[in-house]
Amino acid sequence: TSAPSSRPQFGTRILTDPRQVFQHNAWDNVEWTGEQEAAAKKKVLENSLPLPPEKQEEYDSRANEYWNGFYTIHENRFFKDRHWLFTEFPELAPQCSLNHESHPGASGAVESQQNSQDREQSGEHAALSHTDGDFPGSSATYRILEVGCGVGNTVFPILKTNNDPGLFVYCCDFSSTAVELVKSNPEYDPGRCYAFVHDLSDVEANYPIPDGTLDVIVLIFVLSALHPKKMQASISRLARLLKPGGVMLLRDYGRYDMAQLRFKKGRCLSENFYVRGDGTQVYFFTQDELHELFTQAKLEKVQNLVDRRLQVNRGKQLTMYRVWIQCKYRQAPV
Repeated sequence: TSAPSSRPQFGTRILTDPRQVFQHNAWDNVEWTGEQEAAAKKKVLENSLPLPPEKQEEYDSRANEYWNGFYTIHENRFFKDRHWLFTEFPELAPQCSLNHESHPGASGAVESQQNSQDREQSGEHAALSHTDGDFPGSSATYRILEVGCGVGNTVFPILKTNNDPGLFVYCCDFSSTAVELVKSNPEYDPGRCYAFVHDLSDVEANYPIPDGTLDVIVLIFVLSALHPKKMQASISRLARLLKPGGVMLLRDYGRYDMAQLRFKKGRCLSENFYVRGDGTQVYFFTQDELHELFTQAKLEKVQNLVDRRLQVNRGKQLTMYRVWIQCKYRQAPV
């Protein structure tokens, strides 16, 4: 069930008459023809000669530098708030968090009862005390972590929209520049939020949150920035942070997205993995690849779908085919 909203979920604006293509800025669930898919494969193949290994190694070892550079240049200009967040991921909206007593952590009903008492005692001011205790947000009853938070385009809408007094949001990014931008945002509230620098691919690095304590982990266009060889270990490490019944939400680039087809020769690092002009890296997934990553991390599938969208530039009369993949996988409930 989706959150009530004036914006319909994707999949509702269908192009039935090709002559109407420039009537709207975007069309949903666009079916690709066989020829279109063949042309996309051909284009990818033409530009798939990988760069020499030493060049690949350089981009990987300097990734931190490139992402810091990216955020230094763009700061808050490059990013739009994600209006689709709560329709696609109602787990982030307040009415969903009211279910959180239904899947308490491993210590079971006692913890749940304790949480209820804590919330009654602390009432409206619960948020202020969330940073006391063993770890930031230790007294919260619903915990969300966004990995690869950038400048906060998911975190701040969550904090603004979700007024649940038991909510605490963690957010981390590889880039210290991005994390500083989050912390200096006037909407950053240390009573409800904790931002920290973290390299998702460094599975030995500790998170400031104990295993088994998160209700939701959000990965929005972030897994694709990792080297494909590091993805499985990173997802498996994250999965350990989830409570029983906790869910991992992902939205990322799909195979043959317009961005993949636009790469010129000399930008390919390995199969379906590229380096952009600014040195940042990006991978383009299939549904099966993502399913494999999540199930290897012992998570159960709730959703795995392709969002094929036709975006239109009406001014320039251009059509752009976008392919995104959206996944929800959960830790088995007790």
